[in-house]
Amino acid sequence: MSLTPFDITCYNHLYERFQNIFNEELINEICYNGHLKSFQHEEIIIDIGDKMEFFPLIVSGSVKILTEDKEGKELLLYYLEMGDTCAITLNITSQGNRSKIRAVAEDTCEILFLPTIKVDEWMVKYKEWRTFIMETYNYRMSEMLEAIDSLAFDNMENRLLKHLRDKAMVTGSTEIHGTHADIANNLHSSRVVISRMLAKLEKDGVLTHSRNKISLKHL
Repeated sequence: MSLTPFDITCYNHLYERFQNIFNEELINEICYNGHLKSFQHEEIIIDIGDKMEFFPLIVSGSVKILTEDKEGKELLLYYLEMGDTCAITLNITSQGNRSKIRAVAEDTCEILFLPTIKVDEWMVKYKEWRTFIMETYNYRMSEMLEAIDSLAFDNMENRLLKHLRDKAMVTGSTEIHGTHADIANNLHSSRVVISRMLAKLEKDGVLTHSRNKISLKHL
């Protein structure tokens, strides 16, 4: 199987991330069959209600996965970064259902969309792909349960701090850009509550914040 110049860029990204997990034949197949697309900050990649015909694999950048309640209020479930995929799409794509999540670019990112038929084929053909999918599914389910536990049992200050630290880890920066309203939407809260919590955390020496930027003192 020969790679085109377009595929070689994708191959280099994937080889760097997966060389110790996937064999070269599988990486070649992923690049050959995948469709690479770029997204800008806050651009919607997958929306609630979309028909899921492709399986997304993050090649670069980071993505946030959200759901929403009956009133349309969003709740952040988890973040994805290079080499990750979304556990929820595993069931949706295999069953031909419509998306129950919204995937939004946290920063400029590249997503490789893989045909569902190939994803299923590789589950049989490649043991390492099967292992990757199962481990990803288990890890993301744990993250989602943690998000639910946090929503049910943690106070808002702990939830806010965890959210900021998670965001800093996936973006690789202790400077977080966005409005208080954006954070409130992610945490299913209100802008007033988030502003009050940020003021308290700043007083405690955990962070500094301005209108559209938060700087964590440490992770």
